[in-house]
Amino acid sequence: MTLPCISLVTCSYQQGPYLESTLKSVLDQRYENLEYIVIDGGSQDDSRDIIESHAHELAYWVSEPDRGQTDALIKGFKRASGDVLGWLCSDDLLLPGALQAVGEFFAKHPDVQAVYGDSLWIDSEGRFLRPKKEMPFNRFVFLYDHNYIPQPSMFWRRSLYDISGGLNERFNLAMDNDLWERFSAHADIGYIPRYLSCMRYYPEQKTRRLKPQGKQEDAIIRHRRSPHGQTQPVYPLLHLMARATRIATKALTGGYGARVPEEHLRWLRHHEKGA
Repeated sequence: MTLPCISLVTCSYQQGPYLESTLKSVLDQRYENLEYIVIDGGSQDDSRDIIESHAHELAYWVSEPDRGQTDALIKGFKRASGDVLGWLCSDDLLLPGALQAVGEFFAKHPDVQAVYGDSLWIDSEGRFLRPKKEMPFNRFVFLYDHNYIPQPSMFWRRSLYDISGGLNERFNLAMDNDLWERFSAHADIGYIPRYLSCMRYYPEQKTRRLKPQGKQEDAIIRHRRSPHGQTQPVYPLLHLMARATRIATKALTGGYGARVPEEHLRWLRHHEKGA
């Protein structure tokens, strides 16, 4: 089986405490056809030293001021030449075998343009919190409930990224929500029932720290993508229906009370800070 080239972008700024673990979680995959790109926003901590220590394993890296996370990702994807794209934030992790699973999925399903898997929530020290076991993609639920796709577990073909217009720098927090919505308007999104990544959850996390701004951006996307907007009387009913659909589907597919493979938990314990 010929596996596709996967271009993965990590953007970072002042994330020295997490960056080494993030880079190693990607490079230790030993995926045979990986193009790894790291875009640092000119960090003043030890980020540059960490990146330089892995420079020989990277396809491209830079440490210079930028206009924020979305700008950095756009910059990285402009450098990417792979058939399949994705991004990993500098405080998140890929689980062992994730890229192999993604590469094999795209090789076996040439008609699928985008796919996501499950994720694990971890704390700032890398300790396991809870699983994020998801349901297959449902555009109605996505439009009228919330963006439930784990961002670091989402991968897509370059052709879909191009036809969708790529990332929009207008969005600083909901850039993934915006991109997935445009993806789903052009193609079906697949689902791999497998844990692919770990997402950190801690008070200083960008999405938690700037939660009000994130809600505003989500509202802009929801108003744009919904013919009913949020102010029309019909919207609350559609939201209730979407929420009920999500709960029922996730329950039927084992999303609630899901068990995590012991090998993932062992790997996390081994990679906890200070372990």
